[in-house]
Amino acid sequence: MKRRQLIRYAGASLLTVVGTGLVSGLQTSQAQTNNFLTVQWLGHSCFLFTSNGKRVLVNPFEKLGCTAKYRSPKVAADLVLLSSLLLDEGSVKDLPGNPKIIYEPGAYEFEGIQLQGISIDHDRTGGRQFGTNVAWRWQQAGINILHLGGAAAPINDDQKILMGSPDLLLIPVGGGIKTYNPQEANQAISSLNPKVVIPTQYRTKAANANSCDLALVDNFLQLRDKTSVRQINSDKLAIKPTDLPKSGTVIRVLSYKI
Repeated sequence: MKRRQLIRYAGASLLTVVGTGLVSGLQTSQAQTNNFLTVQWLGHSCFLFTSNGKRVLVNPFEKLGCTAKYRSPKVAADLVLLSSLLLDEGSVKDLPGNPKIIYEPGAYEFEGIQLQGISIDHDRTGGRQFGTNVAWRWQQAGINILHLGGAAAPINDDQKILMGSPDLLLIPVGGGIKTYNPQEANQAISSLNPKVVIPTQYRTKAANANSCDLALVDNFLQLRDKTSVRQINSDKLAIKPTDLPKSGTVIRVLSYKI
């Protein structure tokens, strides 16, 4: 899909901007807080977040390079968030139904869910190679979620204020030329102090070995306290606020069956 076609499609589906005052305290309905949040990994940085009948899909991709052997992530959703318009995290071609789509930074509201899109460079050269990445912050089922997309630059003070205190952080760790490497991801985690971390965008068996420059997740896990790391034998994680650790940061590594 050409960029101008995507812009027309997304522009017609953009949600109402509700003002920057939302970023100081995201709210959710009591009904949402009574449900689990189900997080499903669809490969790379693509995840489906489901609670209370609402489905939020982040970063659907095309199957090529590092994502060549993943199954199609084009699943039904009510809302789609894109971190960029690159094919590995911003492809809306063949999405089923008629979901709302947001791909630009700003404050939005969707059916009681308040969202904040935060600009951060997609490379280590001030955005000159791959432009701007959008990190997405919202609350669902009482969980404060921050998906950093394809962040590659250090988090500055202004960005940190907008990102808040995440309960659940999804962060790229595989490195390459346009996302955090393990050391950079570790520094970002120290800055944000999240309760639960799910690493994203690392090399798996789904990659085309000749065209994927990402490192294995093990390179990142070696930098963390082993007692805080749990490998989950599933591509899904169900979580509610009472499951969050009282202190410290835990790492949850989801599995993907090729």
